Amino acid sequence: MTKRERLAKRRAALGFTQESFARSIGVELSTAGRWERGTQDPQPWMRPTIAKALEVSTEELDVLLAATPLPAAPAEPPVTTGPEVAEHVRQSQAEWLRIRRAEGVRGRELAELAAWLYPASQRAPGGHVLTGPGWLLDQPVELDSVRLSFSDAEYPVTRLGPLDHVLPLTARGNRYAGYGRAVRDLVRPRLLENRLSYRLVGVSRQDGLALTFATTTFFEVFDVKECLAHEFKAAWLAAGGSVPAWSALPLRSALGDPFDPLRLLMSPGISTLTIRKDRRGEHRFMMHQRDGRAVADGGGLCTVMPSGEFQPSSVAAVDVRNDFSVWRNIMREYSEEFLGNPEHDGAGAGSIDYAGQEPFRSFERARAEGRFRLWHYGLVMDPLTLGASQRTVAVVDDEVFDRLFTGLVTANDEGHVVGEGGRTDMPFTDDAIDRLEPRISASSLTLLRMAWRDRRFLLN
Repeated sequence: MTKRERLAKRRAALGFTQESFARSIGVELSTAGRWERGTQDPQPWMRPTIAKALEVSTEELDVLLAATPLPAAPAEPPVTTGPEVAEHVRQSQAEWLRIRRAEGVRGRELAELAAWLYPASQRAPGGHVLTGPGWLLDQPVELDSVRLSFSDAEYPVTRLGPLDHVLPLTARGNRYAGYGRAVRDLVRPRLLENRLSYRLVGVSRQDGLALTFATTTFFEVFDVKECLAHEFKAAWLAAGGSVPAWSALPLRSALGDPFDPLRLLMSPGISTLTIRKDRRGEHRFMMHQRDGRAVADGGGLCTVMPSGEFQPSSVAAVDVRNDFSVWRNIMREYSEEFLGNPEHDGAGAGSIDYAGQEPFRSFERARAEGRFRLWHYGLVMDPLTLGASQRTVAVVDDEVFDRLFTGLVTANDEGHVVGEGGRTDMPFTDDAIDRLEPRISASSLTLLRMAWRDRRFLLN
């Protein structure tokens, strides 16, 4: 059975022609044809509509859309049970965990080494992270000057090549279908949820920075990033701690240009450096240490806060549009990470009312008064995972900060706040950044260094 025959058979069994099916769900005939030929996947937000039309659950739709699995390697054990299979599975999973948890992989060491694979022209200031052509701005710009556009078009997803060397075996003896599922079963972080995410599909620097997005899912992006990272870790261990040769990195090599969002699946999350602007000039900033037991990536490292995925609060079409804003995503992260509110995951009765619902109403008011200022530096890419992210800065006047974040929590589901001298923040000084540097993630360190360089501009 070809990879979309099941989809076509289900459509035909319900009496649909390809044309009538496309019309019933509001897409072009050519779009439905590409789905059935397997040249494109439906956008995540379209899948509930397709499942309803086909009278199946979304899980059953995933089966109808499933690609034909790659042929198993000759050494692969049969999918059965027995002591030989059990031992083969145990060894496979133990080796996978050994590579994932190898000494040094929790810090910045591997990201710094991976950066050496790329020319200096593709590295951001400091050399800690990568940046594509036109991605990073020479000077931060006001947040609203970055133009976002949403596209309903369908974009191809270039799949990574054979993944046997980065995926372990399941308990039944067959290969895991995705990295996220292996993490879920074998690492078991407290927080690992598949959510709809905004997918970057275009970057333009004509008349300023403009970003175009469609949709994807967290797991689709997570699987790509973690497979690339795992491959590098394994090659690094095999090379005795040296930078691996490109020949040892077939997944990364096959990608070619890592900055092409139509080739490499990207969902650039948003990390915000929050600076409390003090009237006496004793400015301070917030840092967060991620708990490796709670999160699937970045555990043990310090990051600026708040940080989060660029996602709508639910899969509902109205929320996909209502939440399509860097500022609104940042506000939700402040609500969760600073104030300890439950995650805004669309479980409420309706869409979020950012103008009338607290704490968003107060955030909006402070920003309108010019006392909560937001800046955007553009995009960077983690060299290890090739995960893109947006770098932003918030400067909040001291009295406004203290009013908005009364009851600031010192810990949340993902980790805890890093403070100095019994406080919940750090002095915004060159010395403090130097002292924290060994603990800071590569992308957060880059943002801190740029903000310190531009401190007079940001704090003016």
